[in-house]
Amino acid sequence: MDPVEEFEEHRLYLRQVAYRVLGSLSDADDAVQEAWLRLHRSDPAHVENPRAWLTTVVARVALNQLRARRTRREEPFPDHLPDPIVRRDDDADDPEYGAELADSVGLALLVVLETLSPDERLAFVLHDMFGLPFEEIARLVERTPAAARQLASRARRRVRGAEPASSGSRAARREVVDAFLAAAREGDLEGLVAVLDPDVVLRADTGTGLRALRGARAVAGQAAAYRSVDQVRHRVLVNGEPGVLGTIDGRPVALLAFTIVDGRITEIDILADPARLAGLDPDLVR
Repeated sequence: MDPVEEFEEHRLYLRQVAYRVLGSLSDADDAVQEAWLRLHRSDPAHVENPRAWLTTVVARVALNQLRARRTRREEPFPDHLPDPIVRRDDDADDPEYGAELADSVGLALLVVLETLSPDERLAFVLHDMFGLPFEEIARLVERTPAAARQLASRARRRVRGAEPASSGSRAARREVVDAFLAAAREGDLEGLVAVLDPDVVLRADTGTGLRALRGARAVAGQAAAYRSVDQVRHRVLVNGEPGVLGTIDGRPVALLAFTIVDGRITEIDILADPARLAGLDPDLVR
């Protein structure tokens, strides 16, 4: 097969790997581009399994980026939300996007992955999400297979203890989001509390840091207080989950992503960073 065709066959898969390891769309694209450049410069006779070879390149580039980030950041905790993948709500019926949705990862999980060490994150993503054997992962993190297994195990415990998986049909989850928005619009505090989990967490990224608020009453009070008659709300999908994009005069001002478990909202992630919102697809609000 032609190298270009070979690469394009695996591009979406490679981008998914890089995005889950990095949580950044631009960094993921850089890692995939680097894999293409190395494939282009390599001798085809030395690449017996292009998919495995490309995955290794992307993983190694992504790991180096993660390690560089950690050395630049003083605190071992995220100071921003991961990049969201945002689509129009009606795109869920598109066959091409449907395939992407089937493999999507919620924003809440990406937030948890941001708290892992670079080696833990790589081991967890490659093994638990993509099924790579620990023998291959061990070579990437320069440890024994047993040590690589331990990295993934530690990450798995952190993820299971911190990341709730959305439940219910997408239509049912959308109804919960609509009920939340209606109550917020009316300033209905009790209506808001009714759709919020008692331990709900709200995270907001304004571009100057990540702020968090916990508890149904506190989050309901914040939602009831923050009402803008000028804001138009558009239904969107954020990493496959029902979300809302708020705009004023066609300009995005806030993106809300929800995690819903057993009919109640357990997490709300708000991206309100003007610079990152400016990069969203204009077709989202057409």
